[in-house]
Amino acid sequence: MRLFVGLGNPGAKYARNRHNIGFMAVDEIYERYGFPSWRSKFMGRAAIGMIADERVLLLKPETSMNVSGEAVKEALEYSELDLADLVVFHDEIELPPSKVRVKIGGSDAGHNGLRSISSHVGNDYKRVRLGVGHPRDWLGPGHPSLKDVVHRHVLSDFAKSDRPWVDALREAVAENVGLLIANLDSSFLNKVHLAMQAKGFGMTNDNGID
Repeated sequence: MRLFVGLGNPGAKYARNRHNIGFMAVDEIYERYGFPSWRSKFMGRAAIGMIADERVLLLKPETSMNVSGEAVKEALEYSELDLADLVVFHDEIELPPSKVRVKIGGSDAGHNGLRSISSHVGNDYKRVRLGVGHPRDWLGPGHPSLKDVVHRHVLSDFAKSDRPWVDALREAVAENVGLLIANLDSSFLNKVHLAMQAKGFGMTNDNGID
């Protein structure tokens, strides 16, 4: 069994935020593989279904992003799963929009959701990093208000012009997520890259494994 966690903030006003792309990815997985109805469990919304002959527990914590670790810990302990069974989908400002990388362990890079999870269960779990871009790309490094702009950036909605690549990325991740279950991370990233390229969204052609 695997635990797939999407990170985001609960509530309609946050639903289209860049910070909620983890929720969006898990929602697409839920739809694509015909999971049964969401249930209120583990301090969030949870559903169990099958992907690539493996049972998968989907979880969207409703604790707020900054304390997501409480929900993840409860789900791991209840399901008797190890950190190797945990995959977290989250926004990544250090990656350009539409780019994806996969990482196991390491720093939380200032992401409060990851920091909370790592503080509760340890940090040797798999992260699927979904690029949403960084404000320094247009403000320049060292801008005096960059920290405030970053906060507003992740808690603001994707622009209308972003929706095509966001939807394409969600679909590509969901379509190929079985490769993550098989621990074929490089193949997963290659398939996502090819799917995005076919839809006209360029991604750099590296293996994306950190």
